[in-house]
Amino acid sequence: MPLPDFSNPTLTITPWIDPVIDSLGHDARSTYVETFWLGILGPSTTWLLRRLAAGLELHPQGYELPLAETAKALGLGTKGGRNSPFVRSLGRCCQFGVATSAGSDGLAVRRKLPPLTRQQVERLPPELQEAHRRWQESELRTPSAEQQRRRARSLALSLIELGDDVDATERQLHRWRFHPALAREAASWAGDRHREAWAATHAADPEIPAPAGSSSRADLGGDAA
Repeated sequence: MPLPDFSNPTLTITPWIDPVIDSLGHDARSTYVETFWLGILGPSTTWLLRRLAAGLELHPQGYELPLAETAKALGLGTKGGRNSPFVRSLGRCCQFGVATSAGSDGLAVRRKLPPLTRQQVERLPPELQEAHRRWQESELRTPSAEQQRRRARSLALSLIELGDDVDATERQLHRWRFHPALAREAASWAGDRHREAWAATHAADPEIPAPAGSSSRADLGGDAA
């Protein structure tokens, strides 16, 4: 999808509606994003994303972003047109899937970010990879049944988004010592949410391909019920 026209004086910012990530993701201003996404997006893009998220918190339906003023507020130059530091930061938001084009003069921005993919984690320095591993382990140590269910679903969704099918996701949850019934429910739920998110996106843009392996993995639903 082509990028918006960043030569306009303003850019229309709207929320990127994603029920799954909106429910289970990390706020752009969270410690998780600051710690782990920072090394993927870069500091300029991370600060820009924080500013966009703050704007959507004040204006949930969307708002007009003054480009020159925002660039100055972030200490980014605008000279150089599409190659300017500020425009490159906007482009990186789209490149890494935290924003997407919404017409020729708009940008739909995620209000929450998903956990890093396995490939993204591998790009981090070794100490941050270890910190991310400890974070994942700490997420497993939750006392209440409801917290366990939410955590299992969150982890299952991360695995599905990484490309695992429902059966593989359920097996991994078993290895993480979730109760078999909880692991099966979480894996099935994650598969359903992933399909629903794709269907909603596909309805808006039929060019978007189906989830990888959906035809051979029963559309990510497997036979888990």
